[in-house]
Amino acid sequence: MSTPDPGQRITPLRETWRQLMTSARSRAPRLRASLIGLALAAIAQGLALACLMPLFQALIPSANWRAALPWLLAMTGLMLASTVIRWWAQGFDYRGDMVRNTHELRSELGAQLRRIPLEVLQDKRAGGVNATLLGNVDETLSYILTIANMMATALLTPLTVALAALWFDWRMGLVLLLVFPLLIPLYRWRRPAYGRGMRMLADAHERTSADILEYAQGLPVLRATCRTGEKAQRLQASLVHLEKIQTIGQKKGAKPNLILATVMELATLLVVLLGTLFVAQGSLDIAVLAALMVIVVRFGEPLATFVLYAKVIDLIEAALGKIDALLAIEPLPQQASPGMPGEFSIDFIGVEFAYAGQPQSILRGFSAQLPARRMSALVGPSGSGKTTVTRLLMRHADPQAGWVPIGGVDIRSLSPEQLNGLISVVFQDVYLFDDTILANIRMARPDASDEEVEAAARAAYCHEFITRLPEGYQTRVGDIGGRLSGGERQRISIARAMLKNAPIVVLDELTAALDTESEVAVQRAIDALVRERTVIVIAHRLSTIAAADQILVIDEGRVVESGQHAELLAANGRYARMWQAQQSVKHWRVGES
Repeated sequence: MSTPDPGQRITPLRETWRQLMTSARSRAPRLRASLIGLALAAIAQGLALACLMPLFQALIPSANWRAALPWLLAMTGLMLASTVIRWWAQGFDYRGDMVRNTHELRSELGAQLRRIPLEVLQDKRAGGVNATLLGNVDETLSYILTIANMMATALLTPLTVALAALWFDWRMGLVLLLVFPLLIPLYRWRRPAYGRGMRMLADAHERTSADILEYAQGLPVLRATCRTGEKAQRLQASLVHLEKIQTIGQKKGAKPNLILATVMELATLLVVLLGTLFVAQGSLDIAVLAALMVIVVRFGEPLATFVLYAKVIDLIEAALGKIDALLAIEPLPQQASPGMPGEFSIDFIGVEFAYAGQPQSILRGFSAQLPARRMSALVGPSGSGKTTVTRLLMRHADPQAGWVPIGGVDIRSLSPEQLNGLISVVFQDVYLFDDTILANIRMARPDASDEEVEAAARAAYCHEFITRLPEGYQTRVGDIGGRLSGGERQRISIARAMLKNAPIVVLDELTAALDTESEVAVQRAIDALVRERTVIVIAHRLSTIAAADQILVIDEGRVVESGQHAELLAANGRYARMWQAQQSVKHWRVGES
């Protein structure tokens, strides 16, 4: 027997209710009270409308105002009570509970992003995460009271009238009670299709959101390669897919929606026809029929569109599913802490690691000792595992076997804040936030004074170019630091690392894509950064790490050679061949065969 696809499974309404109350967090009692209030308001409205039957009996055929007045007052009081209760219930929106609730939920999702293993997060597209934090949160809560009010008015109010009609004429009351429950099987018939459609639509929106964000960030490359507009195939494919899903939903929903509306309209007409027949037979008071006709006309349209209102439940359920899926991702486990390390040597002991979904390990029995206050360089071909080593040190993920201690303390026993406080990272591809230069440097240590930030900038040899900018340290760097050159961004990143003053520094190859002048400036900044620190360098150009205290040659997830530059050249092994290959490239010229 095949297992149903979880993505196609229709969540029971009680489970949707539980998820909704969970998403309301601290304001769940207030939201629950508001929803109950809307139900009570709908019942009060139904009782008010039921007063039409004795009111019409008092006024038809001869107006007996003395008998009519109490019912008129009761109807007025009930309608007023319904309005007051509904207004109070919808205060969840008006008084700001909804806004505070969405803020609380987004804050929790933001905190979850900080806990999620970065290996898992890197598999998620930024636009998809953005859609969850913004769109799904709003879809979960922003519509709930509006839809609850519509559904209560379309269901509970007519049901209350039907129950009251039993008192005046049991036959008409029974007919009404048989008509209104038609909504339940009709709704159950259509809900699976609505649920699948809403999930497909939510996935299409998430995909399109991710592609739009990627398109906006990649416009310089897309323009350079003439892949904008209709030639941006990935974005165009997402837009076409979204259009297809929307079109399918409209086409497939048109006929069932027409059937639903027709059935409910015919059902209400049946009430009128039977009432007319009973009046003609003399067994039903015409005043009761007149009141029922007013009531049926009043609720004909809401009843016909009830199932359409219910579609939004599936939109809410799809959003709740995405929020729950993000919150369900478990953070990396933390062991009992023996305390912070007293010195900052780093060891990799028998490390085995494979990325999720990959059949082969990227690190295979990897072991290495990186001494404190020394520079260790990692070299090797692309895909050999150099970057994975540094990611495991920063605990983007945990190895499947082996362990990584700092100063003898397993990094799994350190909290994320403790571990991150020990390591400064400067990558080749620097990410700066669209904020001022001052803020981008200060984020390494938020309590740093302006003078301390400037001192770090001077030490990183970027104070001079900063002061030449129109607004100096208050100059905004643009999205991802796009207003600065590559060398300037890297020096800002180094200044950030210097301000942090962590005992361990991880450097990607920083000068590989720089011009000579920028390379000299960045190299001077690096020299200032690495003094008296444990340094790990991922090196692509071997000339930049010739002076390293230790060079580890990594291939296929293992250390195949280690030593200093001269020792490795003398060994005439893998490192020597890499060195010779890079030296020969220096003499290459365009046009040479």
